[in-house]
Amino acid sequence: MSSDRPTTRPTAHRPAVRPARRLLGGLFTALLTACTMLLGTGATAHADGAGPGPTATTIVEALATTPVYVDPSFAAAVNASQQRELADQIAATGLPIKVVLVPLKKGDAFDGSAKSLAAVVQERLGQPQLILLTNDEYLSWLQGTEWPNDTHQTRDAAMAVGMLKELKDAGLAARVGRAVELIRTGRGTEVYKAEAARADREYSARPKVKEKAADSSSGGSGALLAVAAALVLAVAGAAFLVLRRRSPRHTAFTFPDAVFAADRAADEAGLRRQAAAEVLALGEAVDGADGATTPGLGRALDAYDAAGRVLDAARGIPDLAGVLALAAEGRSALAAGPRLPLCFFDPRHGAAVGRTTWRPLGRRERVDVAVCEDCAQSLRARRAPQVLAVRDQGRTVPYFELPADRSLWAATGYGSLLSGPDDTLAARVGTGEFSRARRQSED
Repeated sequence: MSSDRPTTRPTAHRPAVRPARRLLGGLFTALLTACTMLLGTGATAHADGAGPGPTATTIVEALATTPVYVDPSFAAAVNASQQRELADQIAATGLPIKVVLVPLKKGDAFDGSAKSLAAVVQERLGQPQLILLTNDEYLSWLQGTEWPNDTHQTRDAAMAVGMLKELKDAGLAARVGRAVELIRTGRGTEVYKAEAARADREYSARPKVKEKAADSSSGGSGALLAVAAALVLAVAGAAFLVLRRRSPRHTAFTFPDAVFAADRAADEAGLRRQAAAEVLALGEAVDGADGATTPGLGRALDAYDAAGRVLDAARGIPDLAGVLALAAEGRSALAAGPRLPLCFFDPRHGAAVGRTTWRPLGRRERVDVAVCEDCAQSLRARRAPQVLAVRDQGRTVPYFELPADRSLWAATGYGSLLSGPDDTLAARVGTGEFSRARRQSED
């Protein structure tokens, strides 16, 4: 299933990949089209050649005179008039709201991370009380952060905007305006929960993914090639799993109990709603992609199908985190360039901002993992990062302490420990590794 040619298609109630009806002029045009669909406008979102993006100094200096900073590359999405309207709307709330909309790309001043952008802007502004709205790395969601705590339900308000059906085709300015209104009224959590419940109902009502044979138009030789590729992938996956089982990187690691405090309070139901929404959003992105100009479309479709299967069978937070990792893998396949997976220590932390070689305390083995900014800072300070924990034989342990044959997530580190570009989470789910691990853990 690692081939870039789709081998399965969603059923009628799940977004289907439409065959290309016209060729775009080139990759640059394809990127603009994808961003236009995501933002709901004719925005000229930044392309690979658009430069490194703004610096923190540029942003902070602009925020000294206006609560809304919009990078010039987003000028078509949020024009000068709309920026003034948003500034007036923010002023009327009386709240310390700032809006920062910038292109994010690996290697820029924030290393392509919305989380890093928010942290840097808050630190440079020096405001102990701040509500910050930014775009995310994928240009498809808003991210809301509030200091010193989430008094105005900022996080949920931003997430709710990304799920509201009436805003599906709305422009970026309209989405930001709605988020500001939800923050002002304090209804962010209420609206988010209602939209998440709706998405959950819609997801539960859709037919299960069904495998379909290759199109008859591909001919007998195409079918034989597909079967041969599947066999090769299965053998390679099995061989890699054997090697992974023998690898010392899965030696048990020990963490203090305090590391798991956040996990004991985790909201599994909320994570399930978030995972369902991510699968639906990926399906819509796959549906809108042009197969002629999106080389990774097949991989994205594989990730979409795999995420649906895992979500259907998910038994708890580790599996639901796997759905998030699969959705991120699908989005990465649709992107113009490679992206890092979600944070190795806990996919709920979000996209990684870099990779690091990590050695657990008391161990000699080192592993190369993708980490979010918070975990990177913890490692630099020689603190144990917060990790996704599981219960195993009466103990609370990091998820990666489980034997690889009993956890796909331990075997892959949610994407960090994959062997190369052709080794994907979706391919492993497709070859049955997820279901085999489930059976092993039940034995």
